Amino acid sequence: MNVVVVRHDPNWFAKFSRESIAVLRALGDTVLAVHHVGSTSIAGIYAKPIVDMLVEVRQLGSVDARNEAMADLGYEAMGECGIPGRRYFRKNNALGEREFNVHLFAAGSAAIERHLALRDFLRAHEGLAAEYSELKRRLARQHPDSIDLYMDGKDAFVKELERQAVAWRHSAQLSPAREVTEAFAAERNS
Repeated sequence: MNVVVVRHDPNWFAKFSRESIAVLRALGDTVLAVHHVGSTSIAGIYAKPIVDMLVEVRQLGSVDARNEAMADLGYEAMGECGIPGRRYFRKNNALGEREFNVHLFAAGSAAIERHLALRDFLRAHEGLAAEYSELKRRLARQHPDSIDLYMDGKDAFVKELERQAVAWRHSAQLSPAREVTEAFAAERNS
């Protein structure tokens, strides 16, 4: 997989909003919340142009029965894909380029807190977000043909950011920012 990071695109928020409705419909009433996470959810930073969604579900096992509905949307079911307690789906566009990643965790999972804390922390700390953005740009230039080297290069930095983010959330007793679009709320309430 080639490594490409691009300037933030404000359209990523709209893509998330539209796709979250489709994912909600496919997964049904097991869904508690859909969150926009990853670098595309942080305005102003460079990112791989792939929208990441984190979906909180009542029970992880109920997701497996919905694989066909996700496939109907163009998603490939990847199971845990190396992360215990997760279900992972990926979707490519018509050109075969990755467009969406969907990460599902059961409500109460520490992974949910970690992802949301990191997103909210970077939104609140622009300097650290800019530092992370520059690291990603540098690594993409150094390793344009190796997603593994790119990911390895940012691993320690991201883990430290996650540690700081979780501590920040706990010390401030912050709740995660909920990003429920009007369309999502209407769909959920219908």
